[in-house]
Amino acid sequence: MNFVTATVTTPRITILLSTYNGGRFSPAQLESFERQSHTAWDILWRDDGSSDETRQIMDQFTAKIGAGRCVEADNSGPHLGAAPSFLTLLARAQACEAIAFSDQDDVWLPDKLARAAAKLRDIDDQPLLYCARQYLVDEALQGMKLSMMLSNPPGFPASLTQNIAHGNTMVMNRQAAALVAKMPGPAGTIHDWWSYIVVAACGGKIIIDPKPVVLYRQHPDNLIGSPRSTLGRAIAALQRGPGIFMTMMRRHVSQLQTYQAALSPQAQSDLSLISNALQGSYLDRVKALRSPHFRRQTALENLLFRFWFLMG
Repeated sequence: MNFVTATVTTPRITILLSTYNGGRFSPAQLESFERQSHTAWDILWRDDGSSDETRQIMDQFTAKIGAGRCVEADNSGPHLGAAPSFLTLLARAQACEAIAFSDQDDVWLPDKLARAAAKLRDIDDQPLLYCARQYLVDEALQGMKLSMMLSNPPGFPASLTQNIAHGNTMVMNRQAAALVAKMPGPAGTIHDWWSYIVVAACGGKIIIDPKPVVLYRQHPDNLIGSPRSTLGRAIAALQRGPGIFMTMMRRHVSQLQTYQAALSPQAQSDLSLISNALQGSYLDRVKALRSPHFRRQTALENLLFRFWFLMG
């Protein structure tokens, strides 16, 4: 890939776009790329086995902005699933100055990339993961509501308990992207959650922009979706039950242990404590929960998390 080299003052951002039967909404998302006030961007995309007009839409967009700015990945076509598709794109973009994940059905506000680029200019000596709040909207982009504001700072080991880094707002600098690319996620993980876990565990900086930068379209085909209230999130968690959550925590912990040497000393200590708790007794789990940062964002969510963790 021969993307244009970025300057120090204007980091060039490579948008990683995975498409799958996105013909209904992707034109609006592509148009929002063109409206970005930060114009130093490229697209690396792969199709994940679409059977609708998605590929034709991407071909038309490529012809419009130029093949050099919109590059289709060499592994495009086979269906991998959303997270593996994004992570294979990330592996092919390690030489890029910065990367931004993009869903196919949202709409970016015009200053989205500019706000991220400003943070990238401020911090260039360590891994950086930027993400922001969203406006939650319906299929017609109506009913605008702000996503939740964080109650506690992001970081590790909090990242093991909850994903607060929205992938459709996420931008990582080269150092952060390289860390994630070198540490493949476990089966069943989500690309944005795993990116947040890795960068936080390796001592990178996590920036949560309080200003919304995306219209996050809520519809029946969302991969994840976002409940609009704390109570809604708690109810959704109760409906899912502890099985999926605890399974993913164990997988995330196990995968991090494989790459333990890359983690910060504090993260290594926290990881050892949590791993011992997951394999040990009730008292071991109580000890792990005493860590002040091993918690979810709200009191209600944290109460549920602590109960599930204690039960093993």
